[in-house]
Amino acid sequence: MIRAWLFVGIIVCSTVLGDVLQALEMKRHGEVRFSGGRLARAARELVRRRYLFLAIFFMAVSFFAFMKLLTIADLSFAVPATAGSFVLETILARLVLGERINVRRWAGAGLVAFGVALLAA
Repeated sequence: MIRAWLFVGIIVCSTVLGDVLQALEMKRHGEVRFSGGRLARAARELVRRRYLFLAIFFMAVSFFAFMKLLTIADLSFAVPATAGSFVLETILARLVLGERINVRRWAGAGLVAFGVALLAA
């Protein structure tokens, strides 16, 4: 079971890093418009973005670690355990991205944390 929790940690950390880096880069880039030649130009610009490239890398790590986790643990464990990423993403959205998080979202993150703690017990 310790091995499964190791993969959960890898999945949670890489998912959080991927999501936060993606959001950070998209906030820096601005809205992507999907019309005519602008799409190709926007795609070329996005490919050059360092944080977006790292986000894709971390999401790939998360995907392959999740696939490995499913070989050693049940799906009924894997999916709820990796939901811990929602808690960390909420915290980092506030601290890194400067987003305002309302009480309902904090409560939701707290409930997810409680659920993950129940799995660990």
